[in-house]
Amino acid sequence: MNRISEISRNTAETRIQAELNLDGAGQGEISTGIGFFDHMLRAFAKHGFFDLKLTCDGDLEVDGHHTVEDCGIVLGTAIKEALGDKAGIRRYGFFLLPMDEALVSCAVDLSGRPYYVSDASFLSPAVGTFDTQLVNEFFYSVSYAAGMNLHFVCKRGSNDHHIIEAMFKAFAKALDAAVTIDPRVQGVLSTKGSL
Repeated sequence: MNRISEISRNTAETRIQAELNLDGAGQGEISTGIGFFDHMLRAFAKHGFFDLKLTCDGDLEVDGHHTVEDCGIVLGTAIKEALGDKAGIRRYGFFLLPMDEALVSCAVDLSGRPYYVSDASFLSPAVGTFDTQLVNEFFYSVSYAAGMNLHFVCKRGSNDHHIIEAMFKAFAKALDAAVTIDPRVQGVLSTKGSL
């Protein structure tokens, strides 16, 4: 099964090209103009074993909001398209990820229903040039574009870099589990018969 998608999104605020392979080797080629965000997306690709190419030319002269939000929309759309009818997938994924003093859990349900919940909070307004308020904007956009339930619980942490990186890596690991093909699943894992 070929679980690959290519997405283009062009607006007055951003121009984005993305390619996603759910069954990749963890290769991330990312260029958004926001260094820390690039680092997070590369970590997502690496730890989820996804191949992700993503370039964004956004209106960073305004701020990073449109770039980060629209990249979330594109990544969520790419996940949804690469999954197709979701036949055979485990659907659910969960991971508890430690990163130094930070400990973050992530749970995913590829239900087709979007919902985002997070209790993560941050001590500083930015990490590098990345506005910490945009963490929630990104994951909200991913969840709604992909049609997934996405939950984070930040159990502890005092360093914003570590907390955010733990969130991206935990999401990668939970999503990897959810998209894994399970030979026991006939069709889709739902009593409704569709996801």
